[in-house]
Amino acid sequence: MSEFLSQYGVLILSLAAAGLFAGLVAGLFGIGGGSVIVPVLFFLLDGMGFGDTAMHVAVSTSLATIILTSIRSVMAHQGHGAVDWSVIRAWAPWIMLGAAIGIGLSGLMSKQMLLGLFGTLLVLLSLQLIFGRPSWRLAEEMPKGAARAGLGTGVGTLSALMGIGGGTFGVSLMTLCGMPIHRAVATAAGWGVAIGLPGAIAAIFVGWGREGLPPLSLGFVNLPAFALISVFTVLMAPVGAALAHRLPADNLRKLFGALLVLVAGRMVWQATGL
Repeated sequence: MSEFLSQYGVLILSLAAAGLFAGLVAGLFGIGGGSVIVPVLFFLLDGMGFGDTAMHVAVSTSLATIILTSIRSVMAHQGHGAVDWSVIRAWAPWIMLGAAIGIGLSGLMSKQMLLGLFGTLLVLLSLQLIFGRPSWRLAEEMPKGAARAGLGTGVGTLSALMGIGGGTFGVSLMTLCGMPIHRAVATAAGWGVAIGLPGAIAAIFVGWGREGLPPLSLGFVNLPAFALISVFTVLMAPVGAALAHRLPADNLRKLFGALLVLVAGRMVWQATGL
């Protein structure tokens, strides 16, 4: 009994801490929190003996939590008048299409492939957080037409494969296209719903009936982890959003990027099986 309480006590505390930090990060940087949730869930589930499905469940459950986190975060940013709803409406259909494609692809990938892809992309995103500059520009406005369709689908696909909100790619894309950083963070938070909702639904169907899933899972979405993490991310997202409008986030962004480099390196190393 004591061993059971010890094991699940650590699990509950770890998920709560991950939810608190993910919610803060989501509101502060507009990145959805998945870059925190996925590694924490993977290492917890892998340590509990669900290694074969740990990465798929981590990615899919993270997508499910992003739905509520994104809604709460964008509502908090809306209170500051910073959300560009025209960008959200124009890009959402393509992002949703990409999210469904991403989850479909993840169902065909092995644990090592998904782990390696996540780790490699997280390294690249972390370096962008550390070295990127809001002043960098590739265009003066957001793409339209075929460019919007292609980029939106790509953002949705990669985000779903990583279990992250649209802000991770969205903030970079928007600032490169001339949008001020605070407006980009606020608007990109709204992309999370367009990724999380179709991604989570697809993950339920793709993972349905798979062997080796943790208890109380709907396909690849683990319900206890979803519920526990969602509570804390929703509580902390407005706090992060408020801090985003008060703090010079550049130093915090670099520190967070450096932390993610270490986490991503560990995941890439584990993917190699060395």
